[in-house]
Amino acid sequence: MRKRTQHNRGHFFTLHPFPGTSMDIVLLIKAAVMGVVEGLTEFLPISSTGHLILVGALLHFDDAKAKVFDIAIQTGAIFAVILVYWPKIRTTLAGLPRERSAQRLALNVLIAFLPAVVLGLLAGKAIKEHLFTPLVVASTFIAGGFIILWAERRAPRATRIATVDELTAFDALKVGLVQCLAMVPGTSRSGATIIGGMLLGLSRQAATDFSFFLAIPTLIGAGAYSLYKERALLSLADMPLFLTGLVFSFLSAWLCVRWLLRYISTHDFIPFAYYRIAFGLLVLLTAWTGWVQWVE
Repeated sequence: MRKRTQHNRGHFFTLHPFPGTSMDIVLLIKAAVMGVVEGLTEFLPISSTGHLILVGALLHFDDAKAKVFDIAIQTGAIFAVILVYWPKIRTTLAGLPRERSAQRLALNVLIAFLPAVVLGLLAGKAIKEHLFTPLVVASTFIAGGFIILWAERRAPRATRIATVDELTAFDALKVGLVQCLAMVPGTSRSGATIIGGMLLGLSRQAATDFSFFLAIPTLIGAGAYSLYKERALLSLADMPLFLTGLVFSFLSAWLCVRWLLRYISTHDFIPFAYYRIAFGLLVLLTAWTGWVQWVE
C-alpha cells in the first residue's frame, strides 16, 4: 500500500520500501529527472533551485516533502565536486597541521561559509514561504541574466588573485557575503560567487574553484539541516526516492563539473546570461497566456 500525503501544493507519495506498482515507477522516474536537473544546474550560473522549482511545478512534485528532497539531493552533486577536486582536497587536509597555505584555504572557506549560515538561520523560513514560486524564479532569472551581461563587461581585465591559494580572509568574506544573494531562488549560488568573485578581482579560474570549494560545506550543511528540521515528514519508505535522486544528481553533476572546468578556460558566461533571460521570459509568457498552469 502507498500512503498518499497531501499538502497545500502538489502531491507527494510515500513509496513502499519495495516499489512494484506503476505509480512507484512514475515517482522514481520523477526523482531521477529532478536529480539530473539538480546535477546539471547546481554549478552553472543558471540556478539549480530555480530549475527545481519550475520542473517540480510541472511534475507536481512540489509539496513540503518534495522541498526537502530538492535540498537533500544537492549532496549528490557535492560528492561529484569532491571527486573532481579530490587531489586538491586531499593535499589541503594532509597539510592542515603544518602548511600555512592549507590552513589559509580552509579558514577562507569557513569565513565565506558563515554569512550564509547566519542569514539562513535568520531569514531562511521567510524566504522559503514567500519567494519559492515559479514567477519569482522567472523574474530573478531575467534580472540575473542582465547582471551577468553587465558583470562580464565590467569585470577587471587585470586580476589581483590568480589562484585560490592567494585569497585573503577579507576576500573570502566578501565572496561569502555575495553568496547570500543566492538565498533568493533563481539567483544561482555558483553564479553569484563566480561572477561576484570576478568583480572582486579573482581570475575566472580562481573564482570558479573557490565557488566549488565553498559549495562543499554550504550544500552539505543545508542538506543536513533540512533533513533534521523536517525529519517528522520522512520515513524509511522514502529512501528509494531519495537515493534515486542522489545517484542521478551525482552522475550528472560529475559530467557537468568536468565540462565546466574545460569551458571556462576559453569562454565567458555570456551564453548563460542569454539562456537565463530567454528561459525567464518563456516562463512569464506561458504563465500569462495560461499555456502552463504554474503552481503558486
